[in-house]
Amino acid sequence: MKITVNEKSYNIEKVLTLLDALYKIKSTQDSNLTYDAGCRSGVCGCCSVKVNGKEQLACEYEPQDGDKIEPIKYYPIKKDLLVDKSSGYNLISKERAYLKLYQESTLEKTDESKTQIQTDCILCSSCYSACPVLEVDKNFLGPFALTRAYRYTADRRVANEKEIVDNIQKSAIWDCTLCGECTLACPMGIDPKADILQLRNLSAKHGYMDPNLSNMGFGGGFGFDPNGGF
Repeated sequence: MKITVNEKSYNIEKVLTLLDALYKIKSTQDSNLTYDAGCRSGVCGCCSVKVNGKEQLACEYEPQDGDKIEPIKYYPIKKDLLVDKSSGYNLISKERAYLKLYQESTLEKTDESKTQIQTDCILCSSCYSACPVLEVDKNFLGPFALTRAYRYTADRRVANEKEIVDNIQKSAIWDCTLCGECTLACPMGIDPKADILQLRNLSAKHGYMDPNLSNMGFGGGFGFDPNGGF
C-alpha cells in the first residue's frame, strides 16, 4: 500500500489506522517524519489531519492505497503534519465563552440535553480547517469557538450570557455562510451550523440583527418604500 505525506510517497503494509501507518513510517523509513499524537483513542484531538482533502483523526481513519495526507488548514505548519493550533485556541478567549459569572439554577434533564453533545468537543480543529470563511477572514472566530459560545449561553447557570452575545457579533455568527462543512468534518457528531443558528436567534433577542441585511438598505436599495403602502 502506498500513501503520500506532503507529496512524499511511502510504501507500507496494511495497518489498522493512519496513525499506525505514521508510526510505522517513522520507525522504519523516515525518522524525521513529524506529526502529533496523544490518546490514540479519538479523544484528545491531537492527530487531526487532512486525508484526500477531508479532515480526519489519524487514530480513527483506516488508510487506503493512494491516500494523500496533509496538515489541517489555516494553522502555521511547524513541520510535516505538525501545526501550531494556539491561534485557534486563542479565539475562545476573545468571545469570553466560559463561566465568568455564576447564578443559582436547578437543571432538569432537558437542560442537560441542550448542551450535552457540545461538551464532547475535543478541540481537534477539524471544523476550523474545513471552514471556507477562514479562507477570506482570518479573524473569523470559527466553528468550535462559536459552538463553545452556544454551550455557555444555553446553560442557565451562566450569568454573563449578554457579554458572550456581545462578543460574537463581529467576524462571527453573521459571517458564517451556513455551508455545513464544519458539521460534516466534526468527528464527534457536533453540529456547529445549528449552534450558530441558535446564537443568531439569541442575538436577535438581545437586539442585534444581521448587519448584512441592514447594509442592503431595503428602503432605497431595492426601490421599495416601506411607508408607501401597496
